[in-house]
Amino acid sequence: MPSQKILIVDDEHSIIESLTGILEDEGYAITAAHDAEEALSALSQHLPDLILLDIWMPGMDGIDLLKRIKEEWPFIPVVVMSGHGTIETAVRATRLGAHDFLEKPLSYEQVILAIRNAIKYRDLEEENLLLRQKTKEGQEIIGESDVMKHLKEQIAIVAPTDAWVLIQGENGTGKELVARMVYRLSRRKDKPFVEINCAAIPEELIESELFGHEKGAFTGATSMKRGKFDLANGGTLFLDEIGDMSLKTQAKILRILQEQRFERVGGGKTITVDVRIIAATNKDLEKEIEEGRFREDLYYRLNVIPIEVPPLRERKDDIPLLFSAFVREFTGNAHRRPPRIDEAIYTDLMNYDWPGNIRELRNLAERLVILSRGKEITAVDLPSSIRKARMDSGSPNGHGPSAPDTSPDWLSAEDYRTAKAGFERAYLSRKLAENDRNIKKTAEAIGIERRHLYRKLHALGLDA
Repeated sequence: MPSQKILIVDDEHSIIESLTGILEDEGYAITAAHDAEEALSALSQHLPDLILLDIWMPGMDGIDLLKRIKEEWPFIPVVVMSGHGTIETAVRATRLGAHDFLEKPLSYEQVILAIRNAIKYRDLEEENLLLRQKTKEGQEIIGESDVMKHLKEQIAIVAPTDAWVLIQGENGTGKELVARMVYRLSRRKDKPFVEINCAAIPEELIESELFGHEKGAFTGATSMKRGKFDLANGGTLFLDEIGDMSLKTQAKILRILQEQRFERVGGGKTITVDVRIIAATNKDLEKEIEEGRFREDLYYRLNVIPIEVPPLRERKDDIPLLFSAFVREFTGNAHRRPPRIDEAIYTDLMNYDWPGNIRELRNLAERLVILSRGKEITAVDLPSSIRKARMDSGSPNGHGPSAPDTSPDWLSAEDYRTAKAGFERAYLSRKLAENDRNIKKTAEAIGIERRHLYRKLHALGLDA
């Protein structure tokens, strides 16, 4: 990680020189400005972690500069210095947002102490924000099926590295939850996690959101704004629904991802950042590339570590765990005792294919918790579409056709899990044989991605 940066603003060269020498020995990176104009220019290029600001300077004085700093960069702590210190000046500076006030001649021990306290206070503020964020997000990935164990193993291996991650999966499968788990297990977990939904921001505003803008860059830009890349410096930037970016924006973001440098909209100064990228999409980016909607070079830049989140229909063994967890969550939020869940409900839940994935299951759990009024959730409470899936499947509780005596072993299995696994083994074995055991050709023939087929074969114990 880069060392902490301090901007010293003072018109006395001797003070700048002595402070620079002392603070560099303490491990800080120092930038100096001899007046307010120089300071503003420095701030437009690189934002420091702290500013040491002299009050009495020619031209714009320190108080006016402090006002400007707090208007445009309120998150930067400022320690004010003055050789003509008065209580009134100190009080005024504090009211304007200064973190501390030091009198000249300076005690360098006091300067170092003030800097450490100011940065520590800022870090505590950021930590509180992170803790509130984590409390709000405090969800874990639920699931003990083979595919979910594999997913958790992938996350545990990848998270501690700085490698970029591309998460792919259908809508509602929990891609954001995977991204946050990668972040929480990473070495950057104490730094910002900044999220941007690329599909929710109009094309004309996405550059401003990603890179920030200077005051006056466009109508309505009344002050400088830091972009998501800037806010995520040292931490993680999560680009959700990356497949919905326009080609024009993709070209711009590619350069920034490669160089980790950018300019704000309306600005000409280069800003350098250190950001880990996690991207997610519900689209098949390889298909999007073929159809000219996604840049191939951007795909290969993002796709360092691919993680695929399986749809719920491929991990139905996890449905009881997920459903009961959601019921507990919603009753806990309402400070109510959880209703009793009739075990028979899980037969219906596991017969349904869940096109909306976990999001659909979660919404159903919330609805049933509200309607049950804390008593019991039974199969009768389920929507007709879910009960119909059981009836259409021909299960003993439905009215579907009975199986002929000549059915294969898997069709006469006593439980759904065994039947499903038996069918998949028979089906995939046959398709592999038809395609000379060529994985790529088989995947194309049955309409799934190659990496998903590999994972499925491994889970079923078939030789790939």
